[in-house]
Amino acid sequence: MLGAAACGDDEAASSDPNAPVKLSIFWWGGEARAKLTEEALALYTKKHPNVTFEKTWQANQGYFDKLATLTAGGNPPDIFQIDDNYLSEYASRNTTLDLTKYKDGGDLDVSKFPESLWQYGVVDGKLAGVAAGENTQGLVYNKTLLQRHGLPEPTTGQSWEEHIAWAEQVAKKTKLGTQDPSADYKAFWVWLRQQGKDLYNGSDLGFTVEDVTKWFELWKGARDRKATPSADVIHEGNATDITKQLVVTGKAATSWVWVNQMPELKKNTKDELGVIAYPGDPSAQWARASMYWSVFRGSKHKDIAVDVLNFLANDPEAVKILGTDRGLPSNLDLRKQVSDAVSDPAMKQSIQVESELAQKFGAAPQVPIKGHSKVRSELTKAAENAQYGRATPAEAAKQFVDACKSAIA
Repeated sequence: MLGAAACGDDEAASSDPNAPVKLSIFWWGGEARAKLTEEALALYTKKHPNVTFEKTWQANQGYFDKLATLTAGGNPPDIFQIDDNYLSEYASRNTTLDLTKYKDGGDLDVSKFPESLWQYGVVDGKLAGVAAGENTQGLVYNKTLLQRHGLPEPTTGQSWEEHIAWAEQVAKKTKLGTQDPSADYKAFWVWLRQQGKDLYNGSDLGFTVEDVTKWFELWKGARDRKATPSADVIHEGNATDITKQLVVTGKAATSWVWVNQMPELKKNTKDELGVIAYPGDPSAQWARASMYWSVFRGSKHKDIAVDVLNFLANDPEAVKILGTDRGLPSNLDLRKQVSDAVSDPAMKQSIQVESELAQKFGAAPQVPIKGHSKVRSELTKAAENAQYGRATPAEAAKQFVDACKSAIA
């Protein structure tokens, strides 16, 4: 009998705990992720023979369009993968099941999670998703390039001004500075938190036009000092996927990424890469859910679906199968076991850096609000207007804030 059936929501569980149950599950990712996920789900079925899965997956592109279509058509999957761009939106529409009672009752065990990690799934007081893995921001740099030219490596704790001065020094010798991150919401968010602000404050923005102006002016100064590439190259870094980031295409000495993307970057260069925290106080970073699993509020098998989430996060065999594909395992005890078994040097490096940063992490911010994906794209648009000189930092900042207010209205 499934332990999660105690909550009594399931139609099948209320009459016959061994009745056949088929759960639909939908996620994005490549073939490697699909293989691992299918293997973990097969293990669940092996332990609970009455439960089988209708599995659907696809590439990231178009995933949320498909999820929106399924939801609008009244046929969302029982379990679906989601990220912090959309969690608030789906929670506010009552699409996601509130997992709080399962957490409080022990059917969804987050006791081994970093506290800020499970809290980063709370929307309006309801636990809308459980972290499938942990990630944080990372500044990746080309170690081989620096060593070749006798240049110092950047270090965690350098101020933003010190980072720009370092990049200016690197550019003078190599013609490659730091990728300009003024269009990168991750970098802007960390910088805001270091100023005592945040990306969001309740249902409103957590920053002002003046804050954005300072951010854009910081990077205009860097561009003026030739500490960054040209606007066209910066645009390339803004627009391309992880496999073509400037640090691996040889067009900048750094890229601003998520720490767990190190292995993907490493596949695309022969050079040795290093990774550190973003500049400034590293306590502005947090244990971010790389993605979540959520359960459809209208699922006929809610309790069993939650039990699957608990299994994927806390079953030692399942966690071993899934490895670090969705970020570092959320369960800290099992994370250590997985980390010890990792052989990929780039992933070992990611785990080491994130483990070190975990000692410095601050509290999680609130999950981004509805309209966040639009806020991200508007930041890119406004930052590029400043990067190309089509607008002053102040003009671009006003354009961005005005667009944000419309996006979140």
